[in-house]
Order: sequence, then C-alpha cells, then structure tokens
Amino acid sequence: MKRFRLLGIIMLMLLTAAVIQNPFTSAYVTTMKQENVAAVKQQDELYETIAAKMKDYEKPAQDAVIHTVWKATPGYNGLSVDAEASYRKMKKNGVFDEKLLVFKQVSPRVHLNDLPPAPIYRGHPEKPMVAFLINVAWGNEYLPDMLRVLKKHGVKASFFLEGRWAEQNPDLVAQLSDGGHDIGNHSYSHPDMARLTSDETKRQITRTNEIIKGQTGKQPVWFAPPSGSFRQETIAAAAEYNMKTVLWTVDTIDWQKPAPNVLVERVMKKVHNGAMILMHPTESSSKSLETLITSIKQKGYSFGNVTMLMDEKRMPAPE
Repeated sequence: MKRFRLLGIIMLMLLTAAVIQNPFTSAYVTTMKQENVAAVKQQDELYETIAAKMKDYEKPAQDAVIHTVWKATPGYNGLSVDAEASYRKMKKNGVFDEKLLVFKQVSPRVHLNDLPPAPIYRGHPEKPMVAFLINVAWGNEYLPDMLRVLKKHGVKASFFLEGRWAEQNPDLVAQLSDGGHDIGNHSYSHPDMARLTSDETKRQITRTNEIIKGQTGKQPVWFAPPSGSFRQETIAAAAEYNMKTVLWTVDTIDWQKPAPNVLVERVMKKVHNGAMILMHPTESSSKSLETLITSIKQKGYSFGNVTMLMDEKRMPAPE
C-alpha cells in the first residue's frame, strides 16, 4: 500500500514538471505576463496624461469682494479635476478624453458674509444666472397672472413686500411664499430711507420683518430700500438684523407703463451674467413677463431668486 502511494506521488511530480517545462505552457504564461505589463503600463500612462493635463482645465475660486462700482459681489466656486474619478471613467478605452473629466467645485476663501456692510447690485459676473426683483406695494390685480407665468416656466423670483401691503394682503403673501419665492423686506411705509434716522430705519425694517415672519414663518434676509434710496446708515441698520441690502442692475421702468415690446427690448439690451432685474406688479410687466423669460433663456441664462444668485455654486457657461 505504501509502495503504491509513493509511486502515485512520484508520478504526480513528474507530470507537474512536464507541464511546467512544456514550451506551449511557458509561451502562454509569458504572453499573459507581457499583456498584463502592457495593460498596466498603458493605464499608468493614462493617469500620467490626466495628471499632466488637469491644470489646463482647472479654474481658481474667486473670493467675494467689495467692487469699486458694484460694491458687495459674491464669490464664485472654482473647479479642480478629480484625477482618480476621471481615470476610472477613461480606463475602459485607455485613452484621454476631456469629455470624461470629472470636476470638483472648490470654495473661495472669502464669502459674502465675510464682507463689511455694503449694497449688492448683482451676482457674480461669471455666473450665467439672472434674478427678478419684484417690489410690491400695490398691483394686486396683476400678481396672480405673474405667479402663473413664473410657475409655468419654473422661475423663482424675489418679492420685496411693503409692510403695510403685507398686513392687508395675507392671502397673497401666502401665495408668494408657497410658490418658493424669496420674500424680502421693502420697508413698512415706503419712505425715503436716505432721509431717515438710524432709529427710524430700524423701526421700518423690524416692523415689516415681524409681519412677514408672522405670515410666512420665515425671517427675511434681503432688504430693498424703496426707490433705491439709501445711505450707509441704512445698510448698517439692515446689517444689524443680519440682512443684506439689495438693489439692481437692470430696470424695467415698468411704472412708466411702457408697451410690453418696449419693456422686453429695454431689458434684453442690458441683461448680463448676474443681472438683477427690477420690476413691479404692473400691466406692462405682467404682459411682457412670459416673453421676457423665454428671451432670456434663449440667451443661455438660467433664473434664480436672489438667494440662488448669491450662492457660490459654479454653473455651466452659456453656449
């Protein structure tokens, strides 16, 4: 029995040696090793290519700044290439393809909240988004149609409410808030804010904030001084309540009752990255709103409320 077992072991060893020494087996193993080495080398070259090219596609983050003309300007995220994720997407074909690059957004070091109190006129000049600023102290008859058009096109706007008006129109305030729009403060009684004392300014702001929060459950964070009239004390007073003062770069001048085509042309001549477009609930704005939205979208801009426009998230550039 032991002799047979020993004989079996010897035969197995001889067979194994024969297989290992078989020239066809050796050639197969050698080929496999070469192919694996080539694949690894190709993949390593792909990664090296991505690493070498990634700087060409990256964009630095831009800090929030106090611009000499446009005052408080929000920051804008930068872009960096995610080399590992990009490599995983490209390794199947084994060649560099810029369409398969994966990016990460890089936050700026200085944010809007880091800046001293200053008015805001626009979003970041590289952000292809615009915002409607709709000041409301009258024009109830036009608001429902404007809200319908905004909803139809998926546009979120920023409505700045006079406190007296909000007190008298809680149902309309609820419609504005339920539509997902920003609800901002437009003073209580529409005074010339530049002529008010600091205490009078604070009373205008706090009274309207209390009304809006009581009706919507949300504390306003944006303040729009009536007629754009303010002084530095106005900005500072709003800042004490953690509010930022908002103005505009494009004016519809809808209170002059222009024909809808005139209003649209006026805006389209001036629309730009980060534009804040001032309007009111008027017949002119109501009748031109849909054409205005479609025309601005055709230019490659998206819409957002002020909150969205001030966000640092980078967006694709218009084509």
